[in-house]
Formats: sequence, structure tokens, C-alpha cells
Amino acid sequence: MKKGTLIFSLAVLALLVAGIGVAFTVRARPGDLDSFATCLKDRGAVFYGAFWCPHCKRTKDLFGASAKLLPYVECSTPDGQTQLDACKEKGIDQYPTWIFADGSRLTGERTLEELSEKTSCALPQS
Repeated sequence: MKKGTLIFSLAVLALLVAGIGVAFTVRARPGDLDSFATCLKDRGAVFYGAFWCPHCKRTKDLFGASAKLLPYVECSTPDGQTQLDACKEKGIDQYPTWIFADGSRLTGERTLEELSEKTSCALPQS
């Protein structure tokens, strides 16, 4: 193997290892709303949505890195053409839909403040 090829291969390998390390570090950091998202789940709130729904995406974006902790139920089949049975059984006809422990619902995009009021989950202080 030529010296130039060996150096190039080692540089690519070093970048790959560094990239993997950064990816694990970024994922390991807690999100600003982790405790809020966890509280929503603990209080029995469930967020029903569909991957293709722009309102659902904006709702997830409100939570940033903490979105992974949301009590989220995907309602769409992978092809985006049909609703899954779990959502049909709950009577989900709009996205997003939040269902709370008391059986009440909120549909459409909601603010963090509205979700806090509905569940008594405290929002972190800015």
C-alpha cells in the first residue's frame, strides 16, 4: 500500500471515529424539557399523531431534544394511507390529538403552557 493511501485511510478512519463519538455525546445530553415530557407521560397524557403531519412535527419541535420522551403514538401506516387500529379504537380523527388521564382531549397545535395547565406539569424556568 502506498504511503499516501495509508495516510488518507487513517485520516478517514479518525474522522469516522470522531464523528461516532460526537453523535453519542450529543444524544446523551438531556433535553431542556426532559422533566416536562416525562411528567406528561406520568400524568397519563398521550400524544397521537402521524409522521406526515406538519402540525405534529411542529409539536415535536417545541420539545426539541426532549421529544424522544413524549408519550407519542404513531397513527399512520408507513405508506401514509391508512390509520392504525390503536388510533381508530381511540377515535382519533385529527392530528395532533392529546388525550389526558381524565378522558378529555385537545386537538391541533397546542402550546407548552396549555399542556402544563391541563396536566399540572411544571415547565422549567427559563
